[in-house]
This record gives sequence, structure tokens and C-alpha cells, in this order.
Amino acid sequence: MTGNTGMGAATGLSFADALAAVLRGAGERRPRSEVVPIEQAFGRALSQDVTSRIALPPWDNAGMDGYAVQKADVLGATTVVPRALPVVGTSVAGADPTSLPWVQQGTAVRIMTGAPMPPGADAVVRIEDTDGGESVVQIRHDRDVLGRGNVRPRGEDIAANSVLFTAGTSLRASHLGALASIGMRDVPVFAAPRVTIVSSGDELVLLDRFDEVESGHRIVSSSSYALPALLRGAGAEVTMAPLVHDSLDALTQAIGGALDAGCDLLVTTGGVSVGAHDYTRDALAALGGSQSFWRARIRPGGPVGTGTVRSVPWVGLPGNPVSTMVTGALFAWPLLRALGGHAAVHHARIPVRMMDAADTPAPLTYFLRITLHVGPDGMLEARLAGAQGSNLLRTMALADALLEVPEHVAQVEAGSVLSAVLLPDAPVLFAATERVS
Repeated sequence: MTGNTGMGAATGLSFADALAAVLRGAGERRPRSEVVPIEQAFGRALSQDVTSRIALPPWDNAGMDGYAVQKADVLGATTVVPRALPVVGTSVAGADPTSLPWVQQGTAVRIMTGAPMPPGADAVVRIEDTDGGESVVQIRHDRDVLGRGNVRPRGEDIAANSVLFTAGTSLRASHLGALASIGMRDVPVFAAPRVTIVSSGDELVLLDRFDEVESGHRIVSSSSYALPALLRGAGAEVTMAPLVHDSLDALTQAIGGALDAGCDLLVTTGGVSVGAHDYTRDALAALGGSQSFWRARIRPGGPVGTGTVRSVPWVGLPGNPVSTMVTGALFAWPLLRALGGHAAVHHARIPVRMMDAADTPAPLTYFLRITLHVGPDGMLEARLAGAQGSNLLRTMALADALLEVPEHVAQVEAGSVLSAVLLPDAPVLFAATERVS
């Protein structure tokens, strides 16, 4: 990597300071707690610790199909000198543990995987190490009676009266399975944060006016479709306000209406730079808002800002499609995680080997759109997803991650190792399969 010797002092906050300022917007807002059916809890964060009233498994049970025995009866058994034991009963999954026969010295009980251990038994011999006898079984090996003896002890997974998950845990599919296993039909979670997005730009239209795009007079507001999807992935309930004309009065009225309707986060796109038609900061000021910062030393997405208006956090994203998505992922996403009560809010950073060279001449932190592949040594290798212009949305769609290039690096050399930020919705763990004809 070649060092950046400086091309003039860049204005704005560093990326780390900008992110910290955005996250401070969640500091004074305590997420609302609610109780929802377990089927609706996926993706939410627990609002309180969850304690299990029961132990799982609820009783000692078999880890293998075979025979429940007393260890002392089968120690030393071999194919040459097997141990013969009468079979006095059977235990199957779902059997009542209190109705099972005792395993007395010199006896065995046929048992299935997951079935409760009969009283008196302290080991299970796999059926593969026996002759499978029904009335009398020949034990031909004692390897499984050492240690735990293929017995799953009561409470091995979850101990009774123990904390299963702590507040702030982000609930995935497996969490729901564990909650169901302890009988939790209703789950205490933090409410999904309500986000309203206000976008401005006289040149923008929605898809119902695509004829104006075809005639060359307008462009589609792609962020009106991409940004809500991104933020919903962070667990938010998103409202997209109607597109706003480029005027101070129109924008002030739109933002005021969004606040009156109620939201936990206001997101604006466009209008945060210094152009003649960039009215966002003036509109916020007219509504009594305050700004923490309005520019960061990053590319793409330098004209980004945050603050509060009527006690509601505000994040202002730039209007270029890629800049909107990059800053939405880098700033709005973790803020929404914090507003949703999630304990983990920051993106994962992973080391990657960059296979392409790239110039990053300005003294800014660059976030290059990259694709990821597993190299021959098992390390992730990165390549540019394409041209890096902030208007080129296709390369954003192709990207798996953002390569973070520090301010002092002017050129990324092929073969260098840098940190990458995984995009929240990138399917990097999935591989394409051949089409079946």
C-alpha cells in the first residue's frame, strides 16, 4: 500500500468519529418494550433476560440406539469374550421415565436415541457393539461405557432456573427454537424502530411515472426502493414519505409532517450538501433541530450528517444512489440496531486479500465496493465489483462488502491485506449452483 502524502486538508469528521456521533442519537431514547407471539419475534432483540423454568433435557437420556446397562457388567467385554445380559424391557423416545423397568445388576434394557434412561443404568452400549438380541443381548465391546457412556445428562443443554438468553440478544431462527423448547409462547422484545424517509429532488419520480424517464425528463428515485429494503433488514418499520420538491417550504412541511405522524428516526436523502437547492439543514433549523455534524471524511458519502429535531434522531444521507446505500449501511443500519435494543450494533470487519490495485488519492477513508471469494489458502480474496462512481448502482448490487481503505493510503496494491465491512444483506455464504436442465 502506498501512503497518502496529503492533497489538502479534508473537512469533516473521520469515519470513526462520525459513526460515534450517529450512534449517540440512540443514547437517550429507551426502546419501547412489548410482548409478541414467538412467531413474530424473529429479528427482534430481547427486552429482558429469559430464564428457563425447566431443565433440558428433562431427564438423563440415551445418545445412541442400543442397550442401557450398568457399566460394571460390561467392562472387559470383547468379541472373543462377550457378556450376555437378559433384556428386561424397552425404553423409547416419549416413554414415561417413571414406568421404566429397573436395570438390576446383570440385566439390560433396549433403548432408543433420546429415550429416558431407566433407573439403575449408567451407560448405553451401541447396538453396533452387540448382536442385537431381543431377549438376551451379547455385549461385544466395552468402548462406550467409559466416560459418559453415551448418556446425555439432565440439564446438559439448559439448566433449570438458568438464564437462557440475556436482554439485547438478537433473535435468530435457532433462538426461537430454544425459546419454544422451554415453553415460551410469548416473547418480551423491543419494538421495531419506526423510520420515516424523506427524499427530495425535482428530477426524481417513482415507477408510476416511468414514462417521464423514458422521455428523458426525469430519473427514477431508486433509493425510494433500495433504502427502505435495506433499513427493513435492520428490523425497522419503514415509512416512505412522498417525494418532495426542491424548496425550503416543501421540505420543511414534509419533515414536520413526518415528525407529527410519529417516528423514532428521521432519515433524509439528498439536500445535505452546499448546493443552491440543498435545503435540508435549513429545514431542520426551521423546525428547531440541531446538527451534530454534516460532513465526514469518507468516499462515497461525504455529505452525510446527523442531529436531532423535536427530540427525534435525524440522519441525513447524500442523494447519489450509491452514496445513499453506503452511508445507509454504515450509519443508519447500526443506529437502527441500537434503537431496536440490540446489544450488537457494529458491522463485522474481516481481513481480505485485495486482488486488484486501486487508487484512493484523496485524504479520505474510502469504501470500495468489492466481491468476495475464498482463495486457495482459505483466505477471502476481494476484487473490485466494477467502477466506483457514486452513481453506479449496479456495482453496489454486485458487491458483498466494502473495502475500508484508511485515509493515509493513496494506493491499494494487489496482494495487500485490508479490512472489509460485510454488507448487511450480502449473500456471501451462498455459492451459485449449476442450472439443472
